[in-house]
Amino acid sequence: RTYFSNVPNPQELITFIAAVLTGENDSDAAGKLIDMKLRWKTAQFFEVIWWWFYLSRKDKEDYLEKKKLYWQKLLKDCAGSFVIKPGETIIDMGCGPSGLYILFPDSNMTAVDPLLDKYEQNLPVFSRKAYPGVRFVCSPIEAYTTSETFDYVFCMNAINHVADIRKGFATLARLGGPKAKLIVTIDAHTMGWMKAVFRIGPGDILHPHQYDKEEYIAFIEDEGYKVTATICLEKGMVFDHYLLVAERA
Repeated sequence: RTYFSNVPNPQELITFIAAVLTGENDSDAAGKLIDMKLRWKTAQFFEVIWWWFYLSRKDKEDYLEKKKLYWQKLLKDCAGSFVIKPGETIIDMGCGPSGLYILFPDSNMTAVDPLLDKYEQNLPVFSRKAYPGVRFVCSPIEAYTTSETFDYVFCMNAINHVADIRKGFATLARLGGPKAKLIVTIDAHTMGWMKAVFRIGPGDILHPHQYDKEEYIAFIEDEGYKVTATICLEKGMVFDHYLLVAERA
């Protein structure tokens, strides 16, 4: 039952589908804002369901071990761009149920995600108790506030899950200290026409935002950072998966 506690109002869904089909919201800024909030609410609802189906037939320990190896390989592949040193502070924004924090269970690390409570309720792979040194915060990325700054701000395949992407990037930028590195992974559209199609309809229901690599770089650099490395992690037909490394300009 907990999977459906975040379900969008049925009337809102009907209104949203009608707007997509008719295009009535295209010239209405207020309508677009409501539209994006509903896309986000819908995406958050299906996110938990997706994780549940994805993990339902996986062995917990085997899955977490493979996930650790994935994160270790990713950091090794990026060693030319950054190397995390002992004592440096890290925040994992949009961390999910098996984020980067699983490599640092006893470290002084912060992990933020709006669905942490639902993950812990519904997914056996995630328990806060397994990571005693990690400070978990249940919050949307763009709503997270703290007086702290960090040496490394990670947002791994999560920025296109937010409700307001500009506020999301502004939050990531604000969390970085004077010499911080901002590391973001993205699914970047490879074809403009496909990006337009995905923006109109629910072709990618888990991700409210659809952009290409150059647009993501522009979002970062609008916040006073300079992208210093662009690493293609995986090529695809519709999306290429990139890791972007940025520093304060």
